Amino acid sequence: MNDGQSATRQQQAGLRPAVEDFLYYEAALLDEWRLDEWLALFVPDARSVVPTTDLPEGDPERDLVFVDDDLTRLRGRVNRLKSRHAHREYPWSRTRRLITNVRVVDATTSQVTVTASFAVYRFRDGGGVPYVGRYDYTLVPAEGSFKIRYRRATLDQEALQEHGAISIIL
Repeated sequence: MNDGQSATRQQQAGLRPAVEDFLYYEAALLDEWRLDEWLALFVPDARSVVPTTDLPEGDPERDLVFVDDDLTRLRGRVNRLKSRHAHREYPWSRTRRLITNVRVVDATTSQVTVTASFAVYRFRDGGGVPYVGRYDYTLVPAEGSFKIRYRRATLDQEALQEHGAISIIL
């Protein structure tokens, strides 16, 4: 495939195992609270978005969203989560992420567009809360694997009634 040309469906399917391995690795880093290693998965111009539950198609350029982080904000979020100042996450919650239905939507030599379903279970103070939704990624090939240019976690919940907030990285 030439730069800028989309991969065929067969080429996209051939990429899926590598993409799945990458997403599983990312999930393990987050579940194991290896946040610095997780942060290293992002390219310098990366962006991470979590739209609100009442406007899942929300665009951070014009709509209020839960999270709209560039790499600088991601670093700040990680540093805060690792400190005692993140009261909702000190000590940190236990989480378990399940990643399914991984699909390579488009691929060129310069980037891969991916969707996946997720369930993130957060356990804290004797209770457990599920977060369920869809990831959308733009990945760039790097060092035999991938780096994240864009990451969007869209929740299926209509409201965060039981949760009240998102204090973990989805």
